[in-house]
Amino acid sequence: MSDSTPTADAPDPRFAAFVYFQAQNGGLFLGKIPNPATGEPSVNLRAAQSVVDSLEMLADKTTGNLNSSEEKLLTLAVDNLRRLLDEVAATEENSQEA
Repeated sequence: MSDSTPTADAPDPRFAAFVYFQAQNGGLFLGKIPNPATGEPSVNLRAAQSVVDSLEMLADKTTGNLNSSEEKLLTLAVDNLRRLLDEVAATEENSQEA
């Protein structure tokens, strides 16, 4: 058995990479990661909401089919992005009212 063989409870590397990629996109759209093209953070709430919606749909559709590590990874990504989305949306709303 090679060192790269995942254990029974380790997340599938493809699944983990997908969730990390989506979470990274969410961070980018929420202005938490600088835009690679400009080096500046920018906010796109619509795109961020789409990422959160997609991950929530993935969580719903995979219920009962993930091992505990995969479930924890996906839940953490959804919860963190949802919290950040709510925070950034509130900040954007307040700045537009001022």
